[in-house]
Amino acid sequence: MYIRKATPEDAEELLEIYRPYVEHTAITFEYEVPDIEEFRSRITTFETRYPYLVAMEAGTIIGYAYLHPMVDRRAYDYVAETTIYLKEDRLKSGNGRKLYEALEDAARAMNIFTVYACIGAPVVADEHLTDNSVSFHTHMGYRLVGSFEKCGYKFGTWYNMVWMEKHLMERPANMPPFIPFPEVDFQPYEK
Repeated sequence: MYIRKATPEDAEELLEIYRPYVEHTAITFEYEVPDIEEFRSRITTFETRYPYLVAMEAGTIIGYAYLHPMVDRRAYDYVAETTIYLKEDRLKSGNGRKLYEALEDAARAMNIFTVYACIGAPVVADEHLTDNSVSFHTHMGYRLVGSFEKCGYKFGTWYNMVWMEKHLMERPANMPPFIPFPEVDFQPYEK
């Protein structure tokens, strides 16, 4: 698997990975698939400050992951929220782990000390949402830090939302500066 920075030109392929999650799952609480310009804008908005990475196999994008602000205030510069989507046929292949490891490497280089995941969780597992995302994050070293009951409504069903966190490194007494991702020397690599 080859991991590199995403570009706005990747938007069409990434949108096709995201589409089934919107249309058939409650993994995202988004109801409508964004149009290509909106999706391209999401990439360009985050890439000015945070990593937006794609995973490729045999020249085809199989997934993407990115960091974004947990809260848009300067005091939160040292933490970020994670997002990941893989092609449906690439789930449980180990590719999600590799992509998240690359994202965490980038976060450490930026002096981001903790990452968070906001995850849809079923009240009762159904065809739209299971506990797979919670299990994946637990396997990656995240721990549950909070939950909101029945806060998301999609497909005629109420879903919970949980927050999980992972500390990437110890916080020093004197904090080093936050380094925006474009300033990090992130080289494409194989995992």
